[in-house]
Amino acid sequence: MAAVFHIDPTLPGAHQHVFLGQGHEQNERRTWAVIALCSFMMVVEIVGGLWFGSLALVADGLHMSTHASALLLAALAYTFARRHASDPRFSFGTGKLGDLAGFASAIILAMIGLLIAYEAIDRFLHPVAIDYHEAIAIAVLGLVVNIASAWLLSGGGHGHDHGHHHDHATHAEHLHEPPEQHIAVGSHAVAVSIFEEGAPPRFRLRFTAGSPAADQVTIETVRPGGDSQLFAMQPRGNYLESADVIPEPHEFTAYVCIDGTPASQGEAVFSEIGHVHAGAAAGRDNNLRSALVHIAADAAVSVLVIAGLLLGLFFGLTWMDPLVGMVGALVIGAWALSLVRDTGMILLDTLPDRRMANELRRTIEADGDKLADLHLWRLGPGHLGAIVTVVTDKPRDPVYYRKRLERFRDLSHLTVEVWPASK
Repeated sequence: MAAVFHIDPTLPGAHQHVFLGQGHEQNERRTWAVIALCSFMMVVEIVGGLWFGSLALVADGLHMSTHASALLLAALAYTFARRHASDPRFSFGTGKLGDLAGFASAIILAMIGLLIAYEAIDRFLHPVAIDYHEAIAIAVLGLVVNIASAWLLSGGGHGHDHGHHHDHATHAEHLHEPPEQHIAVGSHAVAVSIFEEGAPPRFRLRFTAGSPAADQVTIETVRPGGDSQLFAMQPRGNYLESADVIPEPHEFTAYVCIDGTPASQGEAVFSEIGHVHAGAAAGRDNNLRSALVHIAADAAVSVLVIAGLLLGLFFGLTWMDPLVGMVGALVIGAWALSLVRDTGMILLDTLPDRRMANELRRTIEADGDKLADLHLWRLGPGHLGAIVTVVTDKPRDPVYYRKRLERFRDLSHLTVEVWPASK
């Protein structure tokens, strides 16, 4: 077996490749809990059906086993991704393993939908007698189990985390420091940031040398709609801080003025799109989503079955049972297709966020440089990777551009290549 190349973590630029999603371990535990519940009900239904001679109960138990198998796939993906998150054999970590599991789970879901559609067509062509009372009881039991499973997967109603964090150790928020943008204002080199760690958001300015007096410095923000606001600065030890709070949203161009004369370079662009939220496509946990889709699909079918059986029981509409089965198959097929499309696009490394790509280009080219090439892809839930190639006629190295892109907090892996402009 070939030896694995190890990186010296003490070297400049070395970092971890852990790109697991927010709440990875909690979602893993919840998935195993739902598997335990479904497996218990599966055994109860199969054993009870054999004991009491109920073929419908046995069939429902076997049906539940297919969903338990799909959930097992999700749970194993969570466990494997966590255990091998730091394995150097995975060049970009194991964050996309959940998308692979979600893709496979969607295929299973589509096959279940096809099976239900086949059974519905067969029932249309060859009607069978239905024990309505027993069938309704089983369907209600299945619905209760699905509701309990969905409740467990969502964290018992308390699974939503309003914060946002990463396992990537080099992110600025782990150091409790805001990401900075480095600009030049006349002869001054300035680091501009918005600090909001446990406090109302305010601008902070750090000067590498020769800090001017606070009353000589102002910041003017200009929003996309043209609205502007002027911020006075006040001294705070080794940095300057705006006296006023910055109103939301933080999407504007900030012009730093020193001694009343802004320089053409004194511009910093802030945008909300530098941060990927868990509900966005780039931040979504598709492994958990696939598990929830299986549960939701089963619950939807249970509701439709209960409605069809009740109509058959009270109004004699026996054709409603196969009809709702066909409707359920179509709903499952649509959900499976959506999951296949979303996870497949991630596995093919398609562009996860077009707005962020445009903002990356705008940030790079704001000072006359040219972005020659850009690759932006998803490494895991809430983690993006980027490779940028810049052409410039100025003496700048990759570190300069890395600092300019620090505000894109979800760029967990960034590679910068700089080429001199041809003369």
